[in-house]
Amino acid sequence: MKKAHDLERYIREDSYENSAVIADKDIRQETSRTPILDMVDYPADLKSLDDEQLKTLSEEVRRYMIESVSKTGGHLGAGLGVVELSVALHAVFDTPKDRLIWDVGHQTYPHKILTGRKNKMSGLRQGGGISGFTKRDESDYDPFGAGHSSTSISAGLGMAVARDLSKKYECEDTNHSPAPGFGESITGNSEFFNVICVIGDGAMSAGMAYEALNNAGEMTIDGKKSRLIIILNDNEMSIAPPVGAMSRYLTRTVSSRPYMNAREIGKKLTHILPSTLRNAAKKAEESARAALGSGTLFEDMGFYYIGPVDGHNLDHLLPILRNVKNAEQDSPILIHVITQKGKGYLPAENSHDKMHGVKKFDLVTGNQLSGKRGEAPSYTSVFARSLIDAARKDKKIVGITAAMPSGTGMDEFAKEFPQRMFDVGIAEQHGVTFAAGLACEGYKPFVAIYSTFLQRAYDQVIHDVAIQNLPVRFALDRAGLVGADGPTHAGSFDIAYLGCLPNFVLMSPANEAELADMVATAAAYDEGPIAFRFPRGSGTGIKIPDSRTILEIGKGKIVRSGEKIAILSYGTRLGECLKAADELSADMNINPTIADARFAKPIDTDLVKELSQNHEALIVIEEGSRGGFGAYVLEYLSNSGIIDSGLKVRLMNLPDKFIEHNDPYLQYDEASLNSKHITEMVKKLLGMNG
Repeated sequence: MKKAHDLERYIREDSYENSAVIADKDIRQETSRTPILDMVDYPADLKSLDDEQLKTLSEEVRRYMIESVSKTGGHLGAGLGVVELSVALHAVFDTPKDRLIWDVGHQTYPHKILTGRKNKMSGLRQGGGISGFTKRDESDYDPFGAGHSSTSISAGLGMAVARDLSKKYECEDTNHSPAPGFGESITGNSEFFNVICVIGDGAMSAGMAYEALNNAGEMTIDGKKSRLIIILNDNEMSIAPPVGAMSRYLTRTVSSRPYMNAREIGKKLTHILPSTLRNAAKKAEESARAALGSGTLFEDMGFYYIGPVDGHNLDHLLPILRNVKNAEQDSPILIHVITQKGKGYLPAENSHDKMHGVKKFDLVTGNQLSGKRGEAPSYTSVFARSLIDAARKDKKIVGITAAMPSGTGMDEFAKEFPQRMFDVGIAEQHGVTFAAGLACEGYKPFVAIYSTFLQRAYDQVIHDVAIQNLPVRFALDRAGLVGADGPTHAGSFDIAYLGCLPNFVLMSPANEAELADMVATAAAYDEGPIAFRFPRGSGTGIKIPDSRTILEIGKGKIVRSGEKIAILSYGTRLGECLKAADELSADMNINPTIADARFAKPIDTDLVKELSQNHEALIVIEEGSRGGFGAYVLEYLSNSGIIDSGLKVRLMNLPDKFIEHNDPYLQYDEASLNSKHITEMVKKLLGMNG
């Protein structure tokens, strides 16, 4: 128990003004370190707790979460920032009847602990275990799945409108039930329920969030606005003590029913005043709210604004949420909550990224387990270093990322070229068109973005880049399957969705040395858009030459010559192909030819033709979905007539399903893309199943 006892010194004791997070006592003498949490399995169990017990519960949830994530890895900092908010929301509202929607999902571990998944945290993000994000088929308490940001308000508004439509239909015709699924609660009827969306200030940088806010502020059903509650979780600022005391009093007051009613009456009264007095009254109200830190922007968009509120103090949160829940207020409400990412755990508070995403870590120090000694550098770091090398030689090279500087390696680029790196926030659409504008003026933008996130900017990729044939460079990180983050973050579709676009060049390296060459190739290519994809994780360990090679566009290479059967690989499955070839050679004296495509578009037709004419069978393998590289090869073989000669062709790609979170090797096992599956395919094609 010594390490657990030492942990107490690293968990902050000032999360509440008048209540220490960790009591000053020897936990070794306790029968349980989480006595209240032990009694809580579902939110209904919170209804019997008083406010002081809810504070203690928050302490225990924070401790439980830290200990759980230390063993599994995952997203820590965001969840630490919303412990009190999670407890307060579930204590006040009636989930799952009331719909609680969390944006992105990084911050939902406290929510999971409180909603029947406490004892499943040991399997967090592990194969067969619970997801790191909200997931509809995992729990009734997850009304909407997440993984990408800025979707909560849109989804919540849809649910609120469905609820209101159902009520309207029932009022119009009591003999007919609402349309199936329209506004039905989990209990199967259309009774009223609250919809609460929790969205972070980072997610609010996305245009989709503002589109939803604009729509929500004006949305009416039968002349009445749809009631929607939005919690803006702001963890980028703090409340100064002198302002905080007044703010706490005022926000509690303005959230009360008498104040809400009086304010609505006041608004109505101003309409009968002369225009000069009406304008003066309106300006006076806006000035007062602005002086108190209130959000005139949200008010102007049609929301009743409350805030800012200290999101770590239940003495402030609980009364406000109770007032809002009980208010007879049809208009949408926005509560501005101030929190601290990483709150309550000193290593997280002191970390530059607040321990956003972590591997397994030491409880006391917060130090994450390091990689194996001598482990190859990650593909992301190789990309970053290669781009820095290219930028030293070419001042026209600039970097762009969408709120993922560390995830894409662009934080390293920014250290050397702070004026040439642009983080546009969670705004992939803007980022792509911003890059197109730079390209118009002769700059060489590298848009470093996860494959799964580029999907959010597909119209801009087509309309603003491809149609205009602008030389924007796309560095697609997290290509293929990504392990613990699961299907929301897998880079499964970029080969298919970019390969169908005219003017695009697509590359994928087989190893980190080729990745370095592809960065240089992209920097040198000015004929139009070009994209290269690479996976998450460590490289192969191959030596990266000091000098870079500019690859000939559309040319692959034969890596190992053989006979009878050829394997054409696009991307990092090449290592598994070589492993399969070694096993086949040693066990059965079968020596397949192995080729590295390097380019999916344009494909190397000479290479494909050579492989097809000199072998009985051809296997095409890739780390992408149907409709990708294999489809392009098959199209060429069909149109050229080569396939008419009797050539056996088999495509090996990701299956037509979403593969759940697991160890990456096991994910590729499920996808049948590891060496043993390649070996089986070779034997099958050669009639050697036995």
